Amino acid sequence: MDSRGKERTMPPTYITQEGFEKLQQELEYLRTTRRHEVAERLREALEDGDSGVDADAECDAARNEQAFVEGRIQELERILANAQLIKEDHKRDMIQVGSTVTIQEEGLDPEIYTIVGAVEAHPSNGRISNESPLGKALIGHKPNDVVTIQAPNGSFTVRVLKVE
Repeated sequence: MDSRGKERTMPPTYITQEGFEKLQQELEYLRTTRRHEVAERLREALEDGDSGVDADAECDAARNEQAFVEGRIQELERILANAQLIKEDHKRDMIQVGSTVTIQEEGLDPEIYTIVGAVEAHPSNGRISNESPLGKALIGHKPNDVVTIQAPNGSFTVRVLKVE
């Protein structure tokens, strides 16, 4: 709820079908397997009974791992609840989430990027977030458009060569 008592809506999390399925698999693994492994580790650490530095350290490590697993489960549940699947049949004449674009900065080689949601971004693999400066700037443009990107280190200009 916000300060006026109205419910806040979370912005959608853009994600491909493949990415959605991977996150669902991770969530299922954490809920069914990992959660039980960590609980067993914690139970064993508590049952050891020796009080000492090693036993305390093992209990602390197990509790930290349990907190991490539970936090990741909550994060995945939030992401999946707000997921908006990227349509595979998007327009090919205008850049949008899901588009693969070829751009070129003057004097440099062309670069190819796929615009994805933030949870799937991996720039070194050519997958940039729609929330990144480059992704934001490219959305809505068409082939032959010249686009200026406002980046943290200054602005630069690219030409859109191709949209798929």
